[in-house]
Amino acid sequence: MSVVIEKSHSKNDLIDLINTLDLRVVFSHQDNKKSIQDKLIELLQNREQQKPFDTDNVYKIQGYADLRIYLKNKNPKKSLSVKEKGDIMKICKHIISYCNLGYNLNLSSHYHTKQEIIDDMNYIKAYGDIPSVRRACKLINQYEKIEDQFHPIISPQIQRKLQDKVYTQQTLAGRLTINRGEILVTFD
Repeated sequence: MSVVIEKSHSKNDLIDLINTLDLRVVFSHQDNKKSIQDKLIELLQNREQQKPFDTDNVYKIQGYADLRIYLKNKNPKKSLSVKEKGDIMKICKHIISYCNLGYNLNLSSHYHTKQEIIDDMNYIKAYGDIPSVRRACKLINQYEKIEDQFHPIISPQIQRKLQDKVYTQQTLAGRLTINRGEILVTFD
């Protein structure tokens, strides 16, 4: 059975997939995308590796058959073209500017009604993997005169990274270490 990996999966996406699923693929960060793809294809063609995965993962991949399907299809994180992402970033820029100007429509150069803002927010909230979208949603949700709450749709991979970031900041910030022992102070 021939295994094909869709070209939209980047090197970093493949590395993250290998690490998350604990696949038996030995790679170096110096390997290029093609060599990592070749190693994954070799693993998938191995008939002994047909057992289901032990870990519950963010990719919702249960076994090697699911992994083949996931790699064959377009990367779900890469659904935007450069032009589309640029348009979304432009909308985010206008919304963040509106929020930073004190939520005043008279000072906004782009928006004239609240409905325009709500329409733009409904459009961009689907792209919550982009940090500017999350920031725009956070800022607009702080405004009391817009009743709607906009929650960005974030992929499970990005949610895991954000949770890891919060956990790392919490564990590093609130730690006190007490060392007991002899203290020697000398004066010259």
